[in-house]
Amino acid sequence: MQYGFYIDQTRCIGCFTCVVACRDWHDVPAGPASWIRIKTIEKGKYPDLFVAFLPVACYHCLQPACIPACPTSAITKRDEDGIVTVDRETCLGAGCQLCQEACPYDAPQFGPEENAMMHKCDLCVDRWAEGKKPVCVDACPMWALDAGPIDELRAKYGDVRCAEGFVYFEDLTPTVTFKPKQDTKGLVTQKISVSPPAR
Repeated sequence: MQYGFYIDQTRCIGCFTCVVACRDWHDVPAGPASWIRIKTIEKGKYPDLFVAFLPVACYHCLQPACIPACPTSAITKRDEDGIVTVDRETCLGAGCQLCQEACPYDAPQFGPEENAMMHKCDLCVDRWAEGKKPVCVDACPMWALDAGPIDELRAKYGDVRCAEGFVYFEDLTPTVTFKPKQDTKGLVTQKISVSPPAR
């Protein structure tokens, strides 16, 4: 089984609630490191503008580039759910950063402290153990995120591997599916519903 994310780009409003909830839940200190980030995509020229937001986290790839890049095997992929985790005690720290260089999604994060150890999104493995979804999913006020077995997500939401601001690297096979926001002649035409999607 392989767990992953669903991202509804038509619902994401760039409110950063997922970022704040993740920092709070995982005690990520203030600074440059963030397990989930929001990318803003802007196109066009006034009055024909297009804006989209993309939550960016670890996509728990089937073939993660970070694992072979790590010289101490601190990064592993769990057999039971495919979630990519890091053993921070084995990590060489900010003096290495080979994992960060290898990952095209900037999932590995390093804090500002001296020789900071790598940390990143672990899809809230502690919450799954309690039967809960990741904190970013539960916190999103627009229901733009979901997570779970990727086969189930694709059966429910569709198998769309492209979105504004996202590059799908086939050799890595990130476990994510999207409802992308469409850029129609530079105009924002997508209306956001305030009711939750069927889950």
